[in-house]
Amino acid sequence: MDYPIIATDYDGTLATEGIVDEATLSALERYRRHGGHLMLVTGRQLDDLLRVFPHSHWFEGIVAENGAVFYQPQRDRVQLLADPFPPILVETLREAGVEPLSQGQVIVATWEPHGDTVRRTLQDLGLGATVILNKRAIMILPQGVDKASGLAAALAALDLAHLPIVGIGDAENDRSLLQACTQGVAVANALPALKAIADYTTQHERGAGVQDVIQRLIENRF
Repeated sequence: MDYPIIATDYDGTLATEGIVDEATLSALERYRRHGGHLMLVTGRQLDDLLRVFPHSHWFEGIVAENGAVFYQPQRDRVQLLADPFPPILVETLREAGVEPLSQGQVIVATWEPHGDTVRRTLQDLGLGATVILNKRAIMILPQGVDKASGLAAALAALDLAHLPIVGIGDAENDRSLLQACTQGVAVANALPALKAIADYTTQHERGAGVQDVIQRLIENRF
């Protein structure tokens, strides 16, 4: 195949309402049988992803927390790609009434309408951070951490960085992913801003769009 690696987002791309359907799972298996490598690049926390997706072992690498955590399923090895924030960040956000508020191994996340409070808190604390949107979700990450940086670290660790790669996504936080790949694909349900920078937009939404990409890759029609 001309493109032996797929790096795909999870929610809204591979999965619908958190679940990957059987047809999409079959397509992933078919891509692997043809020698393809699978990478999953998601904003989800790793434990949450593994709870809802029992096929993580099909992927050579999983980049979780929007680029901050790298997991190798075959080795059951987790690597943090950035340092966690000091506890005062979560404490201050909670004191400011930011709820819901979740904390992963690195990421701190909440939802709109708390964007202004998050940015003001980061400024007041003097913390270097990047605020990344994912539709209504607000993700707080160390500076320089995004899906592109996480994928680059994962591919280097797996000795796959030299191979052409197709990235697939649907939302704002997938922009860096698509731009970092040889070819960037937006599924049909993707936000207009992501479609605008994609090399290709699928005719079908979510998993059906991923199936379309896989079929094209296997047939070398991409």
